[in-house]
Amino acid sequence: MTSLEKTDPQIAKLIKLEEKRQTEVLEMIPSENYTSRAVMKALSSVLTNKYSEGYPKKRYYQGNKIADVVEILAQERAKKLFAVPHVNVQPYSGSPANTAVYFALANPLKDKIMGLSLAFGGHLTHGAPVSISGKYYKSVPYELGRDGLLDFDAIDKLAREEKPKIIVCGFTAYPRIVDFEKFAKIADSVGAYLLADISHITGLIIADVHPSPVPYAHVVMTTTHKTLRGPRGAILMVTTTGLRKDPELAEKIDKAVFPGLQGGPHDNQTAAIAVALKEASTPAFKKYATQIVKNAKALADELLRNGFDLASGGTDNHLILIDLRSKGVNGSIAAYALEVANIVVNKNGVPFDDQPPFYPSGIRLGTPAITTRGMKEEEMIKTGEWITRAIGAVKDEKLPEHKEKRNQFLKEFKKRADKNKQLLKIAAEVKSLTKNFPLP
Repeated sequence: MTSLEKTDPQIAKLIKLEEKRQTEVLEMIPSENYTSRAVMKALSSVLTNKYSEGYPKKRYYQGNKIADVVEILAQERAKKLFAVPHVNVQPYSGSPANTAVYFALANPLKDKIMGLSLAFGGHLTHGAPVSISGKYYKSVPYELGRDGLLDFDAIDKLAREEKPKIIVCGFTAYPRIVDFEKFAKIADSVGAYLLADISHITGLIIADVHPSPVPYAHVVMTTTHKTLRGPRGAILMVTTTGLRKDPELAEKIDKAVFPGLQGGPHDNQTAAIAVALKEASTPAFKKYATQIVKNAKALADELLRNGFDLASGGTDNHLILIDLRSKGVNGSIAAYALEVANIVVNKNGVPFDDQPPFYPSGIRLGTPAITTRGMKEEEMIKTGEWITRAIGAVKDEKLPEHKEKRNQFLKEFKKRADKNKQLLKIAAEVKSLTKNFPLP
């Protein structure tokens, strides 16, 4: 930090403050994690200076001999780790990676994309109306059943009625095992491509605590942070299933990434992805990812004991979706109260939510980051107790029904929460615990 402190002391100070914040809180947003020092070192390397438009050994600029080796290394590590024949490590993040698949395989304003509705735990890029995936392609979203689980009969019926070009099986708030084989059978029955977005569960798949979509999907997309613990980025993988159906599929995907949607890849990001993939190939990583699920289940059990309603009744993976309607607390209120208590989650809609997205009825939380710090079941029980106390501390805070009054109420509530003695007491207890579990 020495040179940064001299050049820009203001930014240097903010980075130190953020490091302090991350050290003292329980980071429980399921899509967040801590990278290793090695990953961060690669990300901040001189590779950030290079321009590498094109693909290895087929570049448009000179001086890419080393960048080529870096990218090939990342590709080969991903191929081995996921047992796939073709890999593209250039997407800048998950959203453009998904968009590249649509761009490669579907016709805008004509072909249909079928993904889980955003309101039921899908992603913006799975066909949400506000996203390019919903604006430039015809979106026919499927929903969960009343039990909070995937209803394959309903999904099959919708697919046969709508005949989508692409079916997306991937989720941001689904706490159960995904049956990729059932999705594949539905996709095959209507002649659709199957895109598996495994961004959230990649680490669990590597550890064999969640089944892999590779035997079933045509294209697999994953971000490289979340449970993989790499930098922000994404990987697109074409499987043997896809190659059998469409021998040009890999070429279509590559052309959609570059030159279709992107210019030169971020070589420093590629190097950091390569490092993360090497780390993910170790026994230590598999042990870590297995513990993620153990921790999530332990936390879910503790929350159920304390009277919380969990979407689908529990979890099989890394995340938990809490429906707070039975507690009479809005998700926006709960998320801020927990932040004051040094527990960082995100407000989130729940299946069949009757509240708008900015004021949803639930919160979403997960165990990847705190597991990285070495926490286990014992700490999950403590965390469940703290969450219970924090929600209890704001149980009398009722969000107004009138939309125009809600913003003002939240401003006033935040001032009260910042001084809430019960929340501040929990924050001190959390801070005391985190001292025993340093960042990587």
